[in-house]
Amino acid sequence: MPVSLILERIFKWLFWISLMTAAISAFYKDRLPEPEFYAANELPEPVQSELGEETLPFMLDVNHQTYLIKPRYSYELNGIVVSYSNAGSFGNIWHHKRWKDFINLRDLCVIWGDNVATGVYKQMKFKNDSWTCWASWLDPATGALFKNEALSNNHLLSDQTLIKKALLAAEPGDHIRLKGFLSEYENKGNGFKRRTSISRFDTGNGACETIYLTDFEIVKKANTSLRKLFSFAKWLCIISLSGFLIAFIVAPFRINN
Repeated sequence: MPVSLILERIFKWLFWISLMTAAISAFYKDRLPEPEFYAANELPEPVQSELGEETLPFMLDVNHQTYLIKPRYSYELNGIVVSYSNAGSFGNIWHHKRWKDFINLRDLCVIWGDNVATGVYKQMKFKNDSWTCWASWLDPATGALFKNEALSNNHLLSDQTLIKKALLAAEPGDHIRLKGFLSEYENKGNGFKRRTSISRFDTGNGACETIYLTDFEIVKKANTSLRKLFSFAKWLCIISLSGFLIAFIVAPFRINN
């Protein structure tokens, strides 16, 4: 049997195996770990502090747009990511296209405190749209245990390369720590403005925290083995499909009798 036919069969089986592996690992990789995975004492309430007189409004120039940032409070948050929305994602038509907002890179929906310690999040579903985090549950007991003041949707702003890289690497289940300023900001060119919540107890429109980041850290990654398996299977799927197509093209012409 020609080598090209052997390679064609090998690549075909590698493709199907890697495709199934990628599909299964993709299903499980973003599941939130059990509460024991986290250290409860590392997930306190966020710290909001008054600013010093030296902290003044400042300007940012990003993507040919000029933004005015108005810090209101310093802010530090330790929490668990439960869902997110990327401003540059395919389905988000608001940030880049309509608002010309190129500094709100990502929204992270985060929980902390008793919402982690009790494990109530395991009975819930979380979802982000372009600017809101939605939390849902099936039974009243879960709703009674869940604390709205221990969840926040955070509009996260940055123009710093290292901070952007760390922020975009955060995934559901990760313990993250961020520092920065609760801020209002506006695009001076088109008049787009966004305010910030300054309380963890508000709800509805305007309840999201808008934070200009000075530091962002992933303290503990979740599901690392599954995520490595997914990444490996995804690339193996691409490579094996490419190998199969090449081997198929160069294989001798076959006639079935």
